[in-house]
Amino acid sequence: MSRPLSWRSELRRQLGRRRTLWVVGIVLVLPLVFVAAFSLDDDPGRPGDPGVRLVDLATSGGPNFTTFAFLVSAELLLFIVAALFAGDPVPAEASWSSLRYLLTAPVTRARLLTSKLVIGFVSTAALVVVLPLWALAVGTIAYGPEPFTILGGGELPWGEWLPRMAVAVGYVLVMVAPIGAFAFWIGVRSQTPLAAVGGALMLLIVAGILDSIDALGDWRKALPGHYSRAWLDLLVSGPVDWTDLRHGVLWAVLYAVLFVALGYRRFRRQDILS
Repeated sequence: MSRPLSWRSELRRQLGRRRTLWVVGIVLVLPLVFVAAFSLDDDPGRPGDPGVRLVDLATSGGPNFTTFAFLVSAELLLFIVAALFAGDPVPAEASWSSLRYLLTAPVTRARLLTSKLVIGFVSTAALVVVLPLWALAVGTIAYGPEPFTILGGGELPWGEWLPRMAVAVGYVLVMVAPIGAFAFWIGVRSQTPLAAVGGALMLLIVAGILDSIDALGDWRKALPGHYSRAWLDLLVSGPVDWTDLRHGVLWAVLYAVLFVALGYRRFRRQDILS
């Protein structure tokens, strides 16, 4: 039998929650929805055509379908997953009036937060990894194992595309971490699940709006999400330009550490009444 507040018990609680099952279901259904939608289009694009987009090449093979599905999901869905899994557990306990009873156990507040935060990020990481793997299986069955087709023309063989895509998945996981950390901080402050998830998504939306304002110049580079699409630089022919990728990781780690630290600091000092 697992101890209270252990990672194993928290993982069991996470997997047993209805919202977790709904999120997993959406992730598994999404590639199937894309396949059904593409079956209605009989005019696929060709690499090198003016204005051709990744969506136009999504049916060119499993790798292209996977890249498209991951790109679309990384625009919003995976940020929602991070906000939900990292920001919801603590305020959910408060809304159930069980948080103060958990703290009556002979454990520290830091251990309670760590248990929930670690499982939240592990759950997020699992879905970030499962999504492209499942999309690759679906896309390969539906469209064949052809190599990745580059937008401007040319191909990336499987031996090059797979490790680059693996790095892209890791990069996106780092990119969603600040939103999860912000949701965690808001959840600790407000003890309201809706405020935690909604506040994190509001941050993402506002940052996206500000990022579209050219007058801000280089200040936009400090906004969360500014480098969220930098992983596409990996899927080109020739050497990879790592500049934006490095900057994106540094900013994401900075924000994630800051918001997590603020969450711990707040929770250590506040009165728990629910």
